[in-house]
Formats: sequence, structure tokens, C-alpha cells
Amino acid sequence: MSKPARSSRPAPRPILLTGFEAFAGATVNPTESIVAALNGRVIAGRRVIGVILPCVFRRSTTVLLRQLRVERPDVVICLGLAGGRAEITPERIAINVDDARIADNAGGQPVDRPVVRGGPAAYWSTLPIKAMVAELRAHGLPASVSQSAGTFVCNHVFYGLMHALRRRPVVRGGFVHVPFLPEQAAAGQASLPLATQIDAVVRVIEVAALRRRDRRIGGGATH
Repeated sequence: MSKPARSSRPAPRPILLTGFEAFAGATVNPTESIVAALNGRVIAGRRVIGVILPCVFRRSTTVLLRQLRVERPDVVICLGLAGGRAEITPERIAINVDDARIADNAGGQPVDRPVVRGGPAAYWSTLPIKAMVAELRAHGLPASVSQSAGTFVCNHVFYGLMHALRRRPVVRGGFVHVPFLPEQAAAGQASLPLATQIDAVVRVIEVAALRRRDRRIGGGATH
């Protein structure tokens, strides 16, 4: 009896999902919990590899770039906390500046320094951010495109990622901010439960895995 022919199709490359440790005196960061929940899961036929980055400017990108070399993903989604926002917000653009209002977890507080000396002013996300927002809204999850990832470690990682991917067009990447958890939020502050945030990130991963081209729909801001 002949053996069944082996498929010559290569296994799909993994999706790298990163979050951050808690920072600014907090004891929890929702992105850390989201990444822990999804690490090892298979979503849209892709294995998710979860990595927690230190909330430290240069060290964060060192860890990220090492994981890119080791894991060889073709989609990278970095998560960060944007306390005060009420929605899941895929970021449109990373800018080449570190300008820290507070210190990172190693006490570093760069002001008006480039993320990459001599690098371009900005990089666009290569994820289908508007399609992500549309998918989240279709399932009753609050979402919008964000026009600024700030100038703290989140933007530093986002810019560092896109700079590393500039010569790897087959690898797509970007950044998504999530809100506070209810237990973090002060009275009157926006928040989303962890289960809701995990559901949202699963849908973000699905869209990123299955869709290369973004939707041409409105996602701008008036201010």
C-alpha cells in the first residue's frame, strides 16, 4: 500500500503578539493578560506567539527584534495600554521621536530624541487597520482608528518595529492600543473588561491574518 503523498505546502508562519509589563506604578497591564491568554492559540490557522516587552525604551525594541529573528512571523501585532481611551484603537502612524512625560521602568526619560537617528519622520502601519475597526464594530465592540501612538514606549516600539520591517515587505506589522481594565480605571474613566478586550484582539488577529488590503472607508479625525 503506497504512503499518502506529503503536502509540499509550507506551514503558515506564526503571528507575533506583544504586550507590555505594568508601568507607572501600576500592578497590572491589560496587554500582559491578553498576551498570556492568547499565547499558543491557533487563530485563523496561525499559531500565536505571545511576548511581554519591558516598558523600557531601548530594551523593549531589543527584545522585540530578537523575537522577530527567532520566530520569523509574517504578521506582528504589538499591544499597548492607552488609559483614558474608551475604544480599541489600531494606530495609523509611528513617529520618530521619544518624548517621555514620565520615566520608563528603568528610570529613563528621553526628551526630543529620535527613536532611530537618521530614520524617516514616520512609518505607516501595514496592518488593515480600518478593516479591523469595521470588524470590531460589526460585533458590537468599541473601536476607532487612532492618529497618534503618543511619544512614550508604545510609539518607540511601533516605530522600531516598522523600521525593522522596512526591508521585509512580506512581513506586516503595526500597533493597537487598548483601554484600562475596570479595576484600573478611576471614577468616570473609560474601561473595558478583560474578556471583552481578549475577544477584540482575537478579531484583530483574524483580520490581520486573513486580509492583506485595507478597506477604503472613513477613519479620520477632525482634531
